[in-house]
Amino acid sequence: MTTYDFVVLGSGPAGRRAAVQAAKLGRSVLVIDDRARVGGVSVHTGTIPSKTLRETVLNLSGWRERGFYGASYRVKDEIGAGDLAARLGKTLEHEIAVLEHQFARNGVRTAVGSARFTGGHEIAITSEVNGRFVEEVVRAEKVLIATGTTPYRPAHIPFNGTTVLDSDDFIRAPRVPRSLAVVGAGVIGLEYATIFSALDVPVTLIEPRDRFLDFLDGEIVANLIHQMRDRGIAIRLSGELRKIAFDEGGMPVCHLEDGRQVRAETVLFTAGRMGATARLGLDSCGIETDHRGRIAVDPATFQTSAQHIYAAGDVIGFPSLASTSMEQGRTAACHAFGAPSPAAGECFPFGIYAVPELSSVGLTEEQVRAKGISYEVGIARLRETSRGHIMGLSAGILKLLIDRDTRRVLGVHIIGEGATELVHIGQAVINLGGTLDYFIDNSFNYPTLAEAYKVAALDAWNRLSNRPAEVVPIRRKRAS
Repeated sequence: MTTYDFVVLGSGPAGRRAAVQAAKLGRSVLVIDDRARVGGVSVHTGTIPSKTLRETVLNLSGWRERGFYGASYRVKDEIGAGDLAARLGKTLEHEIAVLEHQFARNGVRTAVGSARFTGGHEIAITSEVNGRFVEEVVRAEKVLIATGTTPYRPAHIPFNGTTVLDSDDFIRAPRVPRSLAVVGAGVIGLEYATIFSALDVPVTLIEPRDRFLDFLDGEIVANLIHQMRDRGIAIRLSGELRKIAFDEGGMPVCHLEDGRQVRAETVLFTAGRMGATARLGLDSCGIETDHRGRIAVDPATFQTSAQHIYAAGDVIGFPSLASTSMEQGRTAACHAFGAPSPAAGECFPFGIYAVPELSSVGLTEEQVRAKGISYEVGIARLRETSRGHIMGLSAGILKLLIDRDTRRVLGVHIIGEGATELVHIGQAVINLGGTLDYFIDNSFNYPTLAEAYKVAALDAWNRLSNRPAEVVPIRRKRAS
């Protein structure tokens, strides 16, 4: 039985960052993944494929140029499955090659197979060799569970891999349907709904709750809904799905509890995901999961109820972001081997790659109100910046939340082109304790969308009752 200092189950963002960190600390590391190639959900069916699909659609459809050339503008008249798959394949190969090289450079070993605990420190790896199943058992001093999630597939939904699909099925063989119904207005559902709407596919979005993305600022979400409806996306809120049946022609029909029906050539079911833990044999090491297969951890160390076993990434639940998963994995590896843990910033950004993009960091307006903070709002519209005009933008908002008493930036919320890039400026200012004056006092490249920070800051400054009346304040520290 081979013994490793660190065995990592899963090679997604959390697993790979943890594996490399442990290797850099001089530990022997084995990464086990049940896919033939490394990368985890993020590379094969999640983050990278969906964002690549988005970029392909926006490029080939000419979406970004329609502000100048009109709604009928196209780069390619007929966009089909082959167009979508070509770029996906190239991107996948590149991501895998980079990861394989990173593992090799750091001496991280990999094994292909299904992992299962047979004891607190023993893990059985079952793999297929020449048509036969072979099992190997390894011993681990420390373990990280980073197996990610799988789509939630309720028994009453007639998944068939062709017209009724989960998100994994959908991205493995992408095509352009004549009409699309998306069940579930979470991040995944919204991204796919808006991406295919950009291809002029008629889309209906079905959500059982009366609102969605409740972790984002309400004004930004309202702006998204307005843009979606303006593009013809049908939004069915409070639409509890009762069943999916098929009409006489074999087309799926979504029957809602209130009697509404939605007929579409393809139904994409994205109502939740499950922690990929069912086959890990966690009972043999005393670890329990919740009803969605997620593992509870210490939020500071990412240790499970078994102290030598850690868990990180989507398998532990919210926020389920690739960016935070990486840092969770790194923190777990550092704690496991007595290295100083990285100091994370207080605020991390959310990025949603819908069309348009949304990104947020810090407190929402609803959270500021709940805390009883006296605040002010500054708004910039991207179309009013010179760069936005050059790009032909007709929509997009950057919103700042400012503490009236301290002038500190409390939150930054953006919808529009480049939102997921722009948000990092606000993230840095918030985590460094910066104020409104940073944006007012400093120069920004011109013309850029980042100028919207200054526009929004001046908008907020104009509303602050305690501002000097005559000039914009300039507060720079003198050199000592």
